[in-house]
Amino acid sequence: MPAATADPMILPRLNTPAMPQVRKVLKIIDAPQAHEGEGFPVRRAFAGLTMADIDPFVHMDQMGEVDYAPGEPKGTPWHPHRGFETFTYLIDGNFLHQDSQGGGGTILEGGTQYMTAGGGVLHIETPPEALVMSGGLFHGVQLWINLPRSKKMIDPQYQDLQGRDSAMVTSADGGAIVRVLAGELDGHKGPGISHTPLVITHLTLAPGASIDIPWREDFNALAYVLSGRGSVGPEAHPVRTGQNVVLVNGNVLHITAGPSLDAQHPNLEMFIIGGVPLREPVIQYGPFVMSTREEIVQAFDDYQSGAFGHIPVNAIQPHRAR
Repeated sequence: MPAATADPMILPRLNTPAMPQVRKVLKIIDAPQAHEGEGFPVRRAFAGLTMADIDPFVHMDQMGEVDYAPGEPKGTPWHPHRGFETFTYLIDGNFLHQDSQGGGGTILEGGTQYMTAGGGVLHIETPPEALVMSGGLFHGVQLWINLPRSKKMIDPQYQDLQGRDSAMVTSADGGAIVRVLAGELDGHKGPGISHTPLVITHLTLAPGASIDIPWREDFNALAYVLSGRGSVGPEAHPVRTGQNVVLVNGNVLHITAGPSLDAQHPNLEMFIIGGVPLREPVIQYGPFVMSTREEIVQAFDDYQSGAFGHIPVNAIQPHRAR
């Protein structure tokens, strides 16, 4: 259940374009399940999509939704990144972050961690001791955003953005809450600084309700179903939990929620993103996203030589229940 919420009746309304053209569904894929870090379950939201579908994004995982027993919550150990930005959004639970450039903080429910790896950084994301000991619900999304080749070696930056920082808007009938987590949607600006033109949103749509979301025509559009059922596009293609939809050609996204499923998932929840495609070469190898193979080799050399910085003396480490 999203932590950042509000009464739709008092939120600003989205405007429908004067000449609306609803985007059509190009692809719908099922995100396969896997494990990341120390073993927490994820869905690979971009599996089966091409770089042309996802550009300027690179990778996306739905983390959970999982209800951990005491001692079960897991995170990631210290690891490097170069050439892109990580955007971590928590719906339930919380995470600790620390990096080799002095960034750090706690990502609370509804909040985001926006980390620009740029020329190189080491970091860790792990649940705090209290959450490991108590267990509980954990659910979130991690998105990798490519940096233009001209910015791949910029200085690392960390932005701690909580749920209260997000802009929230609603549909004409008040049946929806759209959280603008980053970028700009219909003049409503999300928090933080983005180095690539984009918009990142979380849609909550009441059972049976519909919404028309204005969308920049030069942005691509990816609508991932976090939970629930509904339909997308002018032909009402059915979608469900764990599916990702590629939408093309138009200035409006049309989405309808299905009936309520259960008390835990009463609404249709979607993570909807888009941006201006960079249309540049992308070579990804593990934690590095560069433009050539030679740059990947250089990234490994720089990491091994300590050019990404060093793990701080007071570094947090994954907590394991005894």
